[in-house]
Amino acid sequence: MNDLVRQHTALDESDLEWLHLLVSEWQLLSDLSFADLVLWVPTRDGTRYVSVAQMRPNTGPTSYQDDMVGHLVPRGRRPLLDAAMDEGRIVREGDPEWREEVPVRVESIPVRREGRVLGVIARNTNLLTVRTPSRLELTYLQSASDLAQMIAAGSFPFPEQQVDMDASPRAGDGLIRLDADGFVQYASPNALSAYHRLGLAADLVGQHLGQITAELAPSRGPVDEALVKLASGYAPRETEVEGNGGVIQLRAIPLKPKGTRIGSLVLLRDVTELRRRERELITKDATIREIHHRVKNNLQTVAALLRLQARRMDSDRGREALNEAVRRVGSIAIVHETLSQNLDERVEFDDIADRVISMVAEISPGKVVCRRNGRFGILDAEVATPLSMVLTEILQNALEHAFAPAERGTVEVTAVRGDGRDARLLITVQDDGRGLPDGFDPQRAGNLGLQIVRTLVEGELGGSFDMRPAPGRGTRVVLDVPVRAQK
Repeated sequence: MNDLVRQHTALDESDLEWLHLLVSEWQLLSDLSFADLVLWVPTRDGTRYVSVAQMRPNTGPTSYQDDMVGHLVPRGRRPLLDAAMDEGRIVREGDPEWREEVPVRVESIPVRREGRVLGVIARNTNLLTVRTPSRLELTYLQSASDLAQMIAAGSFPFPEQQVDMDASPRAGDGLIRLDADGFVQYASPNALSAYHRLGLAADLVGQHLGQITAELAPSRGPVDEALVKLASGYAPRETEVEGNGGVIQLRAIPLKPKGTRIGSLVLLRDVTELRRRERELITKDATIREIHHRVKNNLQTVAALLRLQARRMDSDRGREALNEAVRRVGSIAIVHETLSQNLDERVEFDDIADRVISMVAEISPGKVVCRRNGRFGILDAEVATPLSMVLTEILQNALEHAFAPAERGTVEVTAVRGDGRDARLLITVQDDGRGLPDGFDPQRAGNLGLQIVRTLVEGELGGSFDMRPAPGRGTRVVLDVPVRAQK
């Protein structure tokens, strides 16, 4: 719609925003009318109309088998559009049109904003299945007529209420028609069933909906006046009401076809099962985060015990081996700590990488500078955990073997992440130290750290690992790991 309006019409951005607001609401008008809706806007030169949006009803057969969006119609070909546009009134005159042997009643509703007519809604009703209307259908049609008059007057949709079409109740979910005082004139079977779920034993017709709703909703103090007003339809609002183990979602729409409120529409939907599942998911997520938190605490306890044991060791080699184990356990604990703070099993790995770098850099404080370039991005937990250990081992190996005890140097970690379904993460760890010894083969070296790296990269991560002399001086380690595309 944005492209069509900007390309063909003279409407400004505020007018376009009004049309978007209207389109977000007009599924309700289509369902209540049992009719297709097509929004026509005059072109910049005023000689034609362009259709910028279309809606089919959920409550009846469509009048258009084809998509009408983008069609251009010369002015004069459809007199009802011209009359509604020029006179600013709803036009219903004329005999039904025949489309593929189907009679269609066509009406035109001007779309007004701040006194100006922006375009016209063509309401097309398939008359092939017309029969004697029921009370529900009569209520639908009367409510649709009221909404159409509000659109023509510029009082609908409501700018202060942004509606989520997917989450908001629809006419078929449940509908209640109220009079000006908030008493129920009509309640659809679905609406009545929803209130029975809340604990209502009687009929709704003739009841004051606001008072009934407030009585059904449990409260510890006085009756909730805000809920009474909302359920009475005095203002366009949405809320949820819970009682007797049931939850219903309410949306109130004041009806002011001639500027004065004559009543209200209340759309409602039983969302009991949906909320129950959401609560189960919240409980599950909280449990998973608690598990990660406890695993992190246990790992930190193990690291503390290993650290205590290292302090009591007489052997330098034994003490260093325990300190390496402490760092390995610590890298896993960092991942679980991050997961304990997330809502899903995915983590922002850049923060984890920075913390791993800081932890390992403590081996030679003030002598070798470690820094990161590029972004790792968001990674799944099953990738983040082994990758944190791999990064720990590679950095630890560089700091221990690439530099002499008093030598200064630099270790750079660079991450380059690709896009797409088969994205890969290319990680380079490069130092400017003494380089690899002659005849060194990284695929056969017996060092425990390198064995861990090979096992995790090639086995768990399904990637590749290479270690080679860096250009000029030092060593370069390259990891190529497949990752899932970021969302």
